[in-house]
Amino acid sequence: MSEPMSMEEEHSDDIALAGEYALHLLDDAERRAFEDRMTRDPMLRTLVRDWDDQLALLTGTIAAVDPAPAVKARLKNTLFPDTAERRRPFSTWLMGALVAVGVIVGAVILAPLLNPEVGPNPAFTATVAAEDGSLIVSAGFIAETNTLAVSRQTGGAFPGRVLELWLIVDGADAPVSLGVLPGNPEARIDVPQTLAAQMQNAVLAISDEPLGGSPTGAPTGAVLAVGPVTGA
Repeated sequence: MSEPMSMEEEHSDDIALAGEYALHLLDDAERRAFEDRMTRDPMLRTLVRDWDDQLALLTGTIAAVDPAPAVKARLKNTLFPDTAERRRPFSTWLMGALVAVGVIVGAVILAPLLNPEVGPNPAFTATVAAEDGSLIVSAGFIAETNTLAVSRQTGGAFPGRVLELWLIVDGADAPVSLGVLPGNPEARIDVPQTLAAQMQNAVLAISDEPLGGSPTGAPTGAVLAVGPVTGA
């Protein structure tokens, strides 16, 4: 019978696993298992952060490139939500991105959510997509259970980061978090009754956040994808 691993050996294995996670070398099952451990073990989160910091040093020789004015404006709005530019409704700020991703919405993407064999038909649907199609998440709101069925079609979180889903109610000044999307592409999210009643004409958005989700109650990272909520 093999002897149990020592604490030093376990720590060494965790360092290696954290590196493989940061480099996206784990398969889906291994990645989900590691992310589940990270939610309960702050030491693993520290190891992943250390790997990210070390890997970031490799980009030190890459020449800086000034972002386009539109990108810079979006970053300022995301990072500094209390500035004058940000005081207009959040849904208005998203309008340009919604127009850009509108062509991505289609019956093929929504088909899994509209299959009557899966369960009740959704009252509202949305396709939350990046402008370049690198991240596409379809969503269907089930009114009978106040749940949002989400299916990640393309893309995922960056190493050591998570995707957080936001609801922007029509006319609201700020988004409300619906929670962090799990590593599994398919998930169901419980929606509070107060938000469920405002789902019509709302907007869904996905932001890049640190492990555990936004610490401020508002998007702290880049808004990666957006999509309007429409009647099914």
